[in-house]
Amino acid sequence: MVAKVLTIAGSDSGGGAGIQADLKTFSALGVYGASVVTAVTAQNTKAVTAIHSIPDDVVAAQIKAVLDDIQIDVVKIGMLGTPSLIAAVADALAGYAGPIVLDPVMVAKSGDTLLADSAIDALKSLLFNRATLLTPNLPEAAKLVGEGSTQSQANALLDLGVGAVLMKGGHAVGETCTDHLVSQTGTQDFSAPRVNTRNTHGTGCSYSSAISAGLAQGMALSDAVRHAHTWLHQAILHADELHVGQGHGPVHHFHALWK
Repeated sequence: MVAKVLTIAGSDSGGGAGIQADLKTFSALGVYGASVVTAVTAQNTKAVTAIHSIPDDVVAAQIKAVLDDIQIDVVKIGMLGTPSLIAAVADALAGYAGPIVLDPVMVAKSGDTLLADSAIDALKSLLFNRATLLTPNLPEAAKLVGEGSTQSQANALLDLGVGAVLMKGGHAVGETCTDHLVSQTGTQDFSAPRVNTRNTHGTGCSYSSAISAGLAQGMALSDAVRHAHTWLHQAILHADELHVGQGHGPVHHFHALWK
């Protein structure tokens, strides 16, 4: 049977992030993707110019429709936006017992805000204890638990109830980019040479989706992260071949299939 992942996230009209990146990632990695749209954004590689939130009850109805019919192996959650939507998603997932990968989407690559500050407490109180894995970048970790060392931030996030935390190093400096997978049993590091490109739109969405795909295919968490890390590095390496947009272009999800 083909593994199946449900993504709950916003739509990116430019095709590089959000639902579009998630579904491309699932397809590239041999997983069937279902989707629940939480918001429609007017977005390209340069900016987010408008956001239309989908009503909470419609989001909940989408989740129910999928889970009532399709055997979902993993749920990946991205852009949520408001406290009421976070509550609706948490309620709709109350009966779901499988792994959940939570990507705390807060700011677009263009710098535009995607999660209201008022929603951060709701995210922590309603979804963190459901998350098998949380995947914050460094600015997101600072917004969630304040400044500090990577280890102290990860520990603070674990204390809030998440099963494990992947502290992503893309916003750090240096020739090597290192991500830290932190759980109650220890820390594992995943490193790769930093790629000199501005075409990194959708990396967070794609990374968390690739991990979700690995989990859905039966990989252990560390193996799923390692596989996703390697795949994403290649997607970034080949990103400049796409020539999409004038700003931060997308990564090449299908680098292994076509040039």
